[in-house]
Amino acid sequence: MTHLVPLAKEVDDDKVTPGVLGFIVFAVMALAVWGLMKSMNKHMRKVDFKDAESDSEPESKKETADRS
Repeated sequence: MTHLVPLAKEVDDDKVTPGVLGFIVFAVMALAVWGLMKSMNKHMRKVDFKDAESDSEPESKKETADRS
């Protein structure tokens, strides 16, 4: 363990690192994005992408309506 002490003295005091606070902020942001993605997936499963008018009208009625 004593051989690591000289490595610690080589650290520049003027150098800025994110540290623990930076890690906590990054972790909170990652959890927020994960939660938003789960919520979006849940809401997207509820969406009905089919057009309501196309299901109620048969094809022959659409063609005659287009011709007149």
